[in-house]
Amino acid sequence: MPEANHVTDELTSLQEEVRRYRRDSELLQVVLASRSWRWTKPLRLVFHVLRHGGLSAEDRQRLDALPPHSGHLPEDTEDNADIPALPLVEPPHVAIGPADELPAGPDLLHLHGDPAPQGDKPDIYVWSVIDWHFRVQRPQHLARALSEAGHRVFYMSNNFVDCDEPGFKLERLDDDGRLLQVHLHLLGAPAIYTHSPTPEQSAQLAGGLAAFAEWHDGGQAVSIVQHPYWTLLAGRPPTACVVYDCMDHHAGFANNTSGILTEERHLIASSDLVIVTSHWLEQEIGRQDRPVALIRNATEFEHFNRAPTHVFSDPDGQRVIGYYGAIAHWFDVDLVRTVAEAFPQHLVLLIGSDTTGAAQALSDLANVQCTGEVKYSELPYWLHGFDVCLLPFKVEPLTLATNPVKIYEYLSAGKPVVAVDLPEMAQFGKRVRVAGTPLAFVEEVADALAATDDAAARIEREAFASSQTWAVRASELDTALALVRPARVTVIVVTYNNLYYTRNCLDSLERYSDWSELEIIVVDNASQDETPAYLREWATRGKLRHVILNVDNRGFAAANNQGLAAASGDYMVLLNNDTYVTRDWVRGLLAHLRRDPDVGLVGPVTNNIGNEARVDANYADMEAMARFATNYTARHAGRAFELPTLAFFCVAMSRATYERIGPLDEDFGIGFFEDDDYCRRVALEGLRCVCAEDVFIHHHLSASFEKLKDDQRQQLFERNKGIYEKKWGPWTPHTYRAPGEGNPAPPAAETTGPTLF
Repeated sequence: MPEANHVTDELTSLQEEVRRYRRDSELLQVVLASRSWRWTKPLRLVFHVLRHGGLSAEDRQRLDALPPHSGHLPEDTEDNADIPALPLVEPPHVAIGPADELPAGPDLLHLHGDPAPQGDKPDIYVWSVIDWHFRVQRPQHLARALSEAGHRVFYMSNNFVDCDEPGFKLERLDDDGRLLQVHLHLLGAPAIYTHSPTPEQSAQLAGGLAAFAEWHDGGQAVSIVQHPYWTLLAGRPPTACVVYDCMDHHAGFANNTSGILTEERHLIASSDLVIVTSHWLEQEIGRQDRPVALIRNATEFEHFNRAPTHVFSDPDGQRVIGYYGAIAHWFDVDLVRTVAEAFPQHLVLLIGSDTTGAAQALSDLANVQCTGEVKYSELPYWLHGFDVCLLPFKVEPLTLATNPVKIYEYLSAGKPVVAVDLPEMAQFGKRVRVAGTPLAFVEEVADALAATDDAAARIEREAFASSQTWAVRASELDTALALVRPARVTVIVVTYNNLYYTRNCLDSLERYSDWSELEIIVVDNASQDETPAYLREWATRGKLRHVILNVDNRGFAAANNQGLAAASGDYMVLLNNDTYVTRDWVRGLLAHLRRDPDVGLVGPVTNNIGNEARVDANYADMEAMARFATNYTARHAGRAFELPTLAFFCVAMSRATYERIGPLDEDFGIGFFEDDDYCRRVALEGLRCVCAEDVFIHHHLSASFEKLKDDQRQQLFERNKGIYEKKWGPWTPHTYRAPGEGNPAPPAAETTGPTLF
């Protein structure tokens, strides 16, 4: 069945039941006493002010106006709350006071065995399309299999905690703490299926994610995204790799809004890897410029292969033609009627949540029985009572893309299967009977019923299913991940004397970039201090480090062009040597470039610059600066604004943009106006320049230009202004943004003007 289904009122009541099920636990006190809880005190202070989020009145009206079955969920097998889970635990997210001073104790994640990943396996964040306690299907199976393969897996639930402050709750799903469900706080606890998160909601979710990442103090992780709602959040730190698990043809759902489909396009474009469940999806997604891996659905073979002690048997002794799974708009009720009328002497048994009115439509047929939804654990009881298993779907775009889980489960029990002619049936060969018309379908059912003693065929079906397990799929995913090369990022730093700043800049790149494929090219413009000697030695202390030593001062534009020409990166960053980067700065800048192909250049906010990128940043030392950067970027997660002219103290672009725009204009000599000029050229190509508010970089400002005398600076400024205006017309001076929260008023003693380098 398609991997998605309409949201029902039943889900709402189920979620309420799950909430009531969760109880307080003595583990809460362990969290309060943990080292991680104490270490995250500075981060929690800022979360206290993050009380934004929630739906606007307009959004609320839209949601209220939707029919009861709005939205969609994966659905291949049926379950309510069948997998046992340990108690839910809520680390206090903004508590300030005595709790902060509790003595350190063991971390929650280390209570029951060692949950650390095995070997070098990364943590996995599964950004799920359903809560763990909804129907058991691909999301839960894949998460558990990855955990059993040695990953530490955090299953990010769509069942939010209705709270106005960033935070999270944890739910242990196994005995050793390697598999946990995470419930982020989100005011209003909205559904994810029809609307993307608002900026306020994104900020609250990002704050909760940041708190969780700080709390468990893990390393880099892989994000597996199963619904476009999570696109923005899944690319946030600590994610090093984003994988889109494309289970469905989303455009096939009538209730999907254009916003969700747009988010899916962004998700595909920004993912490092797209995995698909069917060959049809592989061909569709394969047209995009992203690696695609085919990882089909699978079966929990042991669960379905072993017949339980008690198996369903029709009281009247009729043979059973059975189906289980959601009964939704893609379910072909007319085809089932044809089968039931052709075999009045047999029972047609339909098991699953009926959201399309099939039971009512077939109520006139005495040999049709509908049970409604049953638990996942009970499915073998019914399955082993089937004589023939059905896949009676309508053939439409949604089902053409689907890889039905139930086929693997049917085959695990060795049962004969009759299915409509969908592309994914080809992989099963003669193990599944396929029919293209209702008449042919009936004939295949008749043949399957007649082949009662075909033991060899049964053994073949079981053997095939035993090789199609979720453990196999987890191994296939690990193999696909191993082949994904992180995008290479080349950072180009131009130096001219000022060794103190250069040393600190390069040190910050080493400390805070956290990017395995980081190439650093330093171009020195004939420094006369100890910089050349330092750079020669620095280049020997790490990989992907290169130094270009010029014999004369070629100026800012020419030196950067040297670095750009030598760069091997998929992305390039021009970075002043009087900067100090902060945690996850690379990932943050790239997220904006990869999310929107119309973004040509992106720069960060900073403490010191002559335009709107400057924010109110009051800190006395670099330790305080790091805390400020963490807090500010958490509050502005995912946010950016267009800025006509980015200051080139730090600017990032893709290689595609660089090849399209070309090198900096070297007519501007030592410096001034090359950034204005480049931004005009970017805009001329229809690309945008944006300032990322979720990336902060400390900037000393114009360290090299401080060496010039005032009259020399002014002459250079006027000369280059003339060059600029000859190309582009009157120059518009840079300005600060309007004063407000986090935005400074222009200093009284400072005039706004061109960016200095």
